[in-house]
Amino acid sequence: MRYKFTAIAALIGLALCLYNSTGYDPHNMVFFMFSVPAWFVDLFIDVHEVSVMLMYVLTVATWALLGLIADTIVYRTSSRTRYRA
Repeated sequence: MRYKFTAIAALIGLALCLYNSTGYDPHNMVFFMFSVPAWFVDLFIDVHEVSVMLMYVLTVATWALLGLIADTIVYRTSSRTRYRA
């Protein structure tokens, strides 16, 4: 199985973190829209109490996990169609 979607999704997560760290996202609006761990952290504790590096690592890992799920679905779907033919 190739991990095409996993790599692309991890790059999206990395780009999101790099964009936030450059300062072009001063109120963290883009980061909080697209970072799944930030949604859950903000529900339970103040986000300013959490390490920024931890949030970046969790964001990239979450995006990579979503890509892995997509790769698995594509692999299973393509293998089913090969065996039917």
